This record gives sequence, C-alpha cells and structure tokens, in this order.
Amino acid sequence: MLSKKILENLSEQMNKEIYSGYFYLGMSDYAASTGLGGFANWFYAQWKEEIAHAKVILNYINKNGQRAMLKAIDEPPQDFTSGQDLFEKTLAHEKKVTGLIKALVELARTEKDTETENFLQWFVKEQREEESTPAGILEEIKKAGEKGIKEIDKKLSARK
Repeated sequence: MLSKKILENLSEQMNKEIYSGYFYLGMSDYAASTGLGGFANWFYAQWKEEIAHAKVILNYINKNGQRAMLKAIDEPPQDFTSGQDLFEKTLAHEKKVTGLIKALVELARTEKDTETENFLQWFVKEQREEESTPAGILEEIKKAGEKGIKEIDKKLSARK
C-alpha cells in the first residue's frame, strides 16, 4: 500500500501527464491550422503517448489497491508562432517534467518506498528521450530555417 504522500504525488503526476497530453493536443491543432500536417501528426502522437504515461501511473496506483485522486486539468498555452516555437516550448516543458519525475524519485527514497522508486525508473529513462527528441528536432529546424520547414514537416509526418 502506498503512503498518503506517495499516493498524492503520484496522482498529481498522473494529472500532469494528462495536462502534457492536453498541451500537445493544442500544439497539434495549431500546427494543423497553419498547414504543418507533419508537425500536427508528431504532436498528436505525443498527445497519445502522454495519456499512456498517465495510464501507467493509474495502473500502478490501482495495482497497489488504491485510487488516484483526479483533479482539474489546467488550460494549456494556445498561442504559438511557428514550428520552432512549438519545439522550444516542448523542450522547456519536458525539462520541467523531468524535474517533477526526479522529485518523485527523491520522495520515494525519503519515504523508503523502493517499489515506487523502481517503478519510477522507467519514467526517468523515458524523460531522456522526451528531452533529446525535441532537442534534436529543434536543432534541425534552426539549421533548416524557413526554407527547410516543409522537409522537416514531411519527416515529422512519418511518426506513428
């Protein structure tokens, strides 16, 4: 059984994962509305991935015989200016999420909850990819400039 503090913080992280999905769904919508279908595809796939992350946390809480505490999901930013802006905001967001995951790991250590600490290691590894992928795309966008954005858009349309 999870301690009250662990349960509250895992529930909060689950809600933040849902928020992340909401954030990326908005980005997908922006990209689609500006003719960047590949970008829209990439962010739509990211939306699904974040919702799956929330489900992983929910399953862990349920596996421990408990229920998550659902909260309201904040409205995400909706003002974007370009494909580059989308990926700058994505990278900043994922760095913030990495900090949240690391704080959860520290809490599990403080609470001497090795099972939860081990569970969270998957998220620690996942966050490496969640930061490196948009960082790489952002570098490509910066190098390509406006002239190369359509090529990057085409590449992003391949994400499943």
